[in-house]
Amino acid sequence: MMRTYLDRMNSVPAELEAGSRPTRLLAALGPKMIELSGELADGAHPYLVLPEHTRRTRAVLGDEPWIVTEQAVAIGGSAEEQLHRGHTHLNTYSRMDNYRKSWLRQGFDETDFEGGGSERLVRALVGMGSADDAAASVTAHLDAGADHVVVQVAVDSPTDDPLPDLRALAAALRL
Repeated sequence: MMRTYLDRMNSVPAELEAGSRPTRLLAALGPKMIELSGELADGAHPYLVLPEHTRRTRAVLGDEPWIVTEQAVAIGGSAEEQLHRGHTHLNTYSRMDNYRKSWLRQGFDETDFEGGGSERLVRALVGMGSADDAAASVTAHLDAGADHVVVQVAVDSPTDDPLPDLRALAAALRL
């Protein structure tokens, strides 16, 4: 079904799309979607993955297709507050089959999915600590072959302003 959808998208005549065709990335966690992202799209957009997943994705896709990994971060406040934000952030994802299967392939087990994610899962998937520590989690994906890394700040409430943490992270990354 996904292949048919992408084939149809790719068959749209150029004169119907204003300007050049927009870049198309697939939210790809599993091996089949990663392969498809290189075959019928411009690359992959994995989320909540380890740098090793990014490295394997690059090995499958080769040099040309894009990899735009997304990295969650929780910086500022105490270590306990960061861990709490990480748990809260992973809570929804830990109930979704596609993320659970991805995490199983990455070496986690069913006990890691309970209660919004084990401490081991949270610490592995959410860049925590100082802005420099969080920057290291972003850089690890770049070093593993990502072309870009999208950062999502884990906050206490959806109305919390992520900009202070993003500014601190940008400074740590020298952006």
